[in-house]
Amino acid sequence: MTANLLEMDLEGLAVFCEGLGEKRFRATQLFRWIHQKGASHFADMSDLAKSLREKLQVHAHVQALPLLSQHISSDGTIKWLFDVGDGNAIETVFIPEDDRGTLCISSQAGCAVGCRFCSTGHQGFSRNLTTAEIIGQLWFAEHFLRQHLDVSERVISNVVMMGMGEPLQNYTALVPALRVMLDDHGYGMSRRRVTVSTSGVVPMIDRLGSDCAVALAVSLHAPTDALRDNLVPLNRKYPLDELMQTCIRYLSNAPRDFITFEYCMLDGVNDQPEHAQSLVALVKHHARQGLRCKFNLIPFNPFPASGLLRSPQSAVLAFAKMLQDAGLVTTVRKTRGDDIDAACGQLAGDVKDRTQVKERMAQQRTIMLRAVPE
Repeated sequence: MTANLLEMDLEGLAVFCEGLGEKRFRATQLFRWIHQKGASHFADMSDLAKSLREKLQVHAHVQALPLLSQHISSDGTIKWLFDVGDGNAIETVFIPEDDRGTLCISSQAGCAVGCRFCSTGHQGFSRNLTTAEIIGQLWFAEHFLRQHLDVSERVISNVVMMGMGEPLQNYTALVPALRVMLDDHGYGMSRRRVTVSTSGVVPMIDRLGSDCAVALAVSLHAPTDALRDNLVPLNRKYPLDELMQTCIRYLSNAPRDFITFEYCMLDGVNDQPEHAQSLVALVKHHARQGLRCKFNLIPFNPFPASGLLRSPQSAVLAFAKMLQDAGLVTTVRKTRGDDIDAACGQLAGDVKDRTQVKERMAQQRTIMLRAVPE
């Protein structure tokens, strides 16, 4: 079986090239061809020696996941569904804005955390993605978008690991993918523009701070352990005080001087004035120990299995004002892509069986051939 070069960060690719009897600098050339130019055919890599290209033809390939479907929202958001085998699929979302282009990437097929307000969690957990499957979402999207928009410059400026799955429960595949995103010979992204979102896997937050510190977003969603235990089951293992302490530790290495707390607004569940007051008290207590944070309030995107409702806009704005009046930086996330089920909490990778997968693959063959860079 040949090696998928999307699986490797630059150091891994250098080791691979050495195994082929080549100098390490060849890895840099190869890395640039793959990630900066989107090349998937070794014959096109004109500054590589013919002998190396011949070796690569035998021992390697560059292949992202098969594309099953593509949906474009009225607001320009694009959602892709990718086949990960055995009847499972993952979703990736591109969100265009005036000053940036953000790609929301999945790290797992399904999710084991089981947050009540998340469609992915209700799907259950299938498996971790490989590094190639994680970085392949960026590789595919970036080079598809350049063709789609007819531009040569980079389209995706920001990456958020906020798609399907809990990234820190797939740590060994996540970190090499982050390194490819950050590498100047790859996508050259700033650590401030790559965000890992976690529901609160405390030991792995500490590891990420040491190994590959990027911007951190924590899915908080509740101001007390009693409520968070119900909404985010992982809280029973890593309660709020432990979570706040690891956030404080993370700030010593973080590229941003704050942690973002995500807070999904659920009607009558966590959106009342007393919840805002408890949230202020929680943050103020830990601010004395060094916590710096901002809040991102997220309108809930309902799905039938949740049994939950979206907070009225008036409640969201009143909640935000209470936090702001207490001196906490607070924003309300604009809902994007909800007409194609691409909004926060809606990603489910819904593929019912292998027959459906094969049918969708056949239907999307034209898109695949047009989208995959030559």
